[in-house]
Amino acid sequence: MNQETSAINSKMLQIGSLFTQLQLCSSASEKAQDKTSNQTMWPDFLQNVIKLTGLRKEDVYCNLRVPDQFQKAKDDINLIILTGQGIVCIDVKPWRGTVSTHNQNWHVQVKEEGQNFTNTCIEQIEDPLKAITTKTANLHSHLKRSGVSLRQSLFFPRIIFLSPDCELDTELKKRKELVSHSQIDDFLRSFKHGYVTWITDALTPSWISGHLSYRQMESVREVLRKVGTWDVMQLHCGEQLKGDYQGCQYIALNRQDTETLEFSRVKTLSADSLWALLGHAPQPITADDCPSLSLVLLEGSSC
Repeated sequence: MNQETSAINSKMLQIGSLFTQLQLCSSASEKAQDKTSNQTMWPDFLQNVIKLTGLRKEDVYCNLRVPDQFQKAKDDINLIILTGQGIVCIDVKPWRGTVSTHNQNWHVQVKEEGQNFTNTCIEQIEDPLKAITTKTANLHSHLKRSGVSLRQSLFFPRIIFLSPDCELDTELKKRKELVSHSQIDDFLRSFKHGYVTWITDALTPSWISGHLSYRQMESVREVLRKVGTWDVMQLHCGEQLKGDYQGCQYIALNRQDTETLEFSRVKTLSADSLWALLGHAPQPITADDCPSLSLVLLEGSSC
């Protein structure tokens, strides 16, 4: 029994090694910040984005992984919104508690009250505003390398705090880049423009209006559609792994033309019974045998 358990654990480790594991947060403490709340808030937030902005889905991109200046690493931006006024890069935080700044770091203070005690937890997190500003600059550089040269002033880094239980301190409330829960709806509505604005943008040259032209916006869309997100591996047991799919020795594919890979093993009762009668024992499948995976969803930019 112990040998079988060790073999199963070994195979699962091999499967996991196919992927570079996804780091959902920038630090271990941030990763522990109410992951369940993030999963429940995110779908509702995305619906609000489309509803309140009035934008088309092709102008809203989720979790794009943008290469850095040296093209040696990638970091994901939770939400990218493309409008005529510019490109808005947004990181979304599900934090609860009081948020403040201390030197180069941020502190998130959470109080938990019990019947006979009050527990205060302070988490130290690397400056998320600096992070999204860097990723926004990386997106600007990536577009330029891809042949789309835009002014830096057309890129806007923002952070949205989803939880109503998140309170920013006085200094952070002054930062226009930060959007608290009570400001989310007004922030999203600011992207909505009427018919007059649409006509004005159509008739006014971009070099006069300072906005993106239709040609520039289409060029940006073409680049963003190719950036991609994390790959998702769905296992037979129902679990998921997120990371970079490294490939399979049995399959050659063009990643640009492939969205989904599905693997299956064809089994028939008669064939299995026949092999059993002949004394054949099924062989364990390792991670190198790709049919052990049920489905791999390759990276895409749609929300």
